[in-house]
Amino acid sequence: MSATWLERLLPAAHWWRVVDRDSLRADLAAGAVGAIVVLPQGIAFATLAGLPPQYGLYAAMVPVVVAALWGSSRHLVSGPTNAISLVVFATMAQLAEPGSAQYVSLVITLSFVVGLIQLAMGLARLGVLVNFISHTVVVGFTAGAAALIVASQIRNFFGVELPAGGSFFQTLLAFAARAGETEPYTVLVGTITLAVGVAARRWLPRLPFMIVAMVAGGIAGYALTRWLGDANAGIRMLGALPGALPELSAPRLSLDTLRALTGAAIAVSVLGLVEAVSIARSIALRSGQRIDGNQEFIGQGLSNVVGSFFSAYPSSGSFNRSGANYEAGAKTPLAAVLSAAFLVLIVLAVAPLAAFIPIASMAAILFLVAWGLVDFHHIATIARASRGEAGVLVATFLATLLLHLEVAVLLGIALSLLLYLRRTSRPALRSMVPDAASALRKFRERRAGEPECPQLQILRIEGSLYFGAADHVAEYLGQVEERRPAQKHLLVFARSMNFVDIAGAGLLAREAAHRHARGGGLYFHGLRESAASMLHGTAFASHFPREASFATKREAIGAIFDRLDRSVCATCQARIFEECRRLP
Repeated sequence: MSATWLERLLPAAHWWRVVDRDSLRADLAAGAVGAIVVLPQGIAFATLAGLPPQYGLYAAMVPVVVAALWGSSRHLVSGPTNAISLVVFATMAQLAEPGSAQYVSLVITLSFVVGLIQLAMGLARLGVLVNFISHTVVVGFTAGAAALIVASQIRNFFGVELPAGGSFFQTLLAFAARAGETEPYTVLVGTITLAVGVAARRWLPRLPFMIVAMVAGGIAGYALTRWLGDANAGIRMLGALPGALPELSAPRLSLDTLRALTGAAIAVSVLGLVEAVSIARSIALRSGQRIDGNQEFIGQGLSNVVGSFFSAYPSSGSFNRSGANYEAGAKTPLAAVLSAAFLVLIVLAVAPLAAFIPIASMAAILFLVAWGLVDFHHIATIARASRGEAGVLVATFLATLLLHLEVAVLLGIALSLLLYLRRTSRPALRSMVPDAASALRKFRERRAGEPECPQLQILRIEGSLYFGAADHVAEYLGQVEERRPAQKHLLVFARSMNFVDIAGAGLLAREAAHRHARGGGLYFHGLRESAASMLHGTAFASHFPREASFATKREAIGAIFDRLDRSVCATCQARIFEECRRLP
């Protein structure tokens, strides 16, 4: 088998050749950091997903290895993430009681279906679809997800029994009605955890703040329980974790189950791919690596398919762990593989200690996670830069709070595409005149009231001329003809016109025929190859002879000037072209 085929089947064969003693040393160090970072995150995210805490660690073992071996990024680390965990909880809690055996089985089946969808998209080379999900949608969704995380953990932070599966506002109303039932010592432990986590993040940046906060909360909970007794303190503990190795599992593939999981699987698939590819690209900008979006789809799909047989719930790329992996000096994806191995060793040592972690501490850590999800910088930038984008952000945020999360994601995508279509359907159309202040043949946009050639209209189209924009351009040309009926000739500056589809070519063909019938013509300057292939193709070649396309403005003006009516030129006062000024 050739190296090319081997690299296609196993991308790890491409980077394995660069593994040496130095890179192995760097990957070992980065892998150890990754295992330490994912330990509290895995437990917290599994709790957020409505699963027993060990399932967050399972998602950080086998899926990480598979994604590293079959992905294209050298620094992306996959595993449990906050956004995916929240979507899993919000969608699966409607089908089964969180934490129950049926719930776990459904989530594992969801992981398998998500993996199949992602793998199919990768094999179909649909990686480009991620580009249609705007950053604004992701920012709005993650901000909404942060609010939902807070709402989901209010019961654990305050020790109040609230109905499970309620919406954001239902949860807030239920808590307001039962605020008097708050457990003071539970709140104290949560507050200590929260305060220590904030302090550690700010003043101890070299230490994993989640672990520092978890230890502080555990000590506070243990001390209060010993001092007051279990009954008086009322502090619920997480409980000891089982063995480190994930249990073998199998998805339930009945028709009813698949039908119930379809909506959630699509939402998780899209969100997971957006997370993974976005994170891989952001780190690639710093590392100088080229990312293959289709290969990332395949890697993420395989990781979820294989993970579903090892008790893993849906996973994706993690920004925190990927960033830590890069900053720790990782050289190859072997660092991610080693992080999974180190995690097994660490869990074997600390699994019994999880019995002393208060649930209120886990809620406090998730509050910290939620705060980190809100991208205040980009929210402010979007609000200042564009009212349309700000509207998409607010709509996505509110939809995340009010609707099912898969619907919120799809709504945000739809709004982004509608905004994009609205913008592209109205390309900028600028009337151009020569710049008299320039010694070169340069043109600028004509100002209101400024003289122009009475026989030649010069128009610059800035944007693609496709079916959505054809009516806008046609309306503009009609208005120009009404104002200046003697301008029988039209020169289009087409360097900014990216492409022309059949509808756009049809519009230009009708315009060319109309002007030719009136004794004028339609001409192009700077026509791009993509647009020229359509206009000069067999379907429209008769309307657009190649001699009507010019490489330079000087050639275009010179050729068109020879076709102008000299009787009109004799009485013209504008004289805006060099050729005009040479006439008697």
